[in-house]
Amino acid sequence: MSTPRLSLTRTFAAPLDRVWALWTTKEGIEAWWGPPGFAVTVQALDLRPGGLLHYTMTATEAPQIAFMKQHGMPIATQTSLTYTVVEAPRRLAYENHVDFVPGHPVYDVSTVVELHEEAGSVRMVLSFDPMHDEIWTSRQREGWELEIGKLAAWIEANG
Repeated sequence: MSTPRLSLTRTFAAPLDRVWALWTTKEGIEAWWGPPGFAVTVQALDLRPGGLLHYTMTATEAPQIAFMKQHGMPIATQTSLTYTVVEAPRRLAYENHVDFVPGHPVYDVSTVVELHEEAGSVRMVLSFDPMHDEIWTSRQREGWELEIGKLAAWIEANG
């Protein structure tokens, strides 16, 4: 694919270990993962290179449910990813198994999360491969921006 990797950077007023835990524990992932209007339930989490994260993302609000139905997608999708790098508490990389796009062959999307401690805060750099076309890549980027907004709100509300 000729499209370059995408990147999002955010800074959180939180300790490094707290942000790391939000990315790497069942409770952390379930607290914020998924765009607004979706809930995530982790079925399995093996945090090591070669380890897997299995989770279900379920549309829970009317607009998201309608979107999923309109695009021929189930309300709940089971997803898995394989960790490729786990360098606590600063770097996490994984391959997300994309098997939920109607009418498109299965493929993997690589994602890297880097956490940098900076004067009482954490700067997060999230980089990821584009998806198979511009429409899905746009949805992917928008989804990450919304998810990171949920992460920021959770950190602000819970410290």
